[in-house]
Amino acid sequence: MKNEYLDMFCTFARIGGLTFGGGYAMLPILQREVVEKRGWATENELSDYYAIGQCTPGIIAVNVATFIGNKRKGILGGITATLGVVFPSLVIITLIAAFLQNFADLEIVKHAFAGVRVGVCVLVFNAVVKLWKKAVIDIPAFVIFAIVLLLMVFLDISPVLLVIGAGIAGVIVQGTRKAVRK
Repeated sequence: MKNEYLDMFCTFARIGGLTFGGGYAMLPILQREVVEKRGWATENELSDYYAIGQCTPGIIAVNVATFIGNKRKGILGGITATLGVVFPSLVIITLIAAFLQNFADLEIVKHAFAGVRVGVCVLVFNAVVKLWKKAVIDIPAFVIFAIVLLLMVFLDISPVLLVIGAGIAGVIVQGTRKAVRK
């Protein structure tokens, strides 16, 4: 019998070690590994975990790993998944910090970072498109999206307030739909 905690740690360590660009860039890999390959969460659960992970303090990837691990194996599963997802970053960042000072001014390193930034933009865009397809499913959802986008772009409103407001709007929309159906 394989150790499920070790499997969870290794899965999230692989996700954490192979993802560049943070939580948004991680979404396609999480989708493949956690939803499609292992069935540890559904697509809707993963979208919900991302939404909650954005509203809670901390790093989105860590929050999502914690939610999935906790769902799968309770508190110890949450801790295991969290340690798995941060372990590669801890090792890599420690190594980079040790050597970056010596090489940061080299042209080749500057160009490499510029290329990595472009690649990460593509990964983030891909994650946004996938989230869009799951979240903006009808006209009321699009209206909420458009209002939040406009408020975020043109006013200096805290993202936390925008997310809370969007959540309240979602509750109102669903409540209105239920009232109309009756």
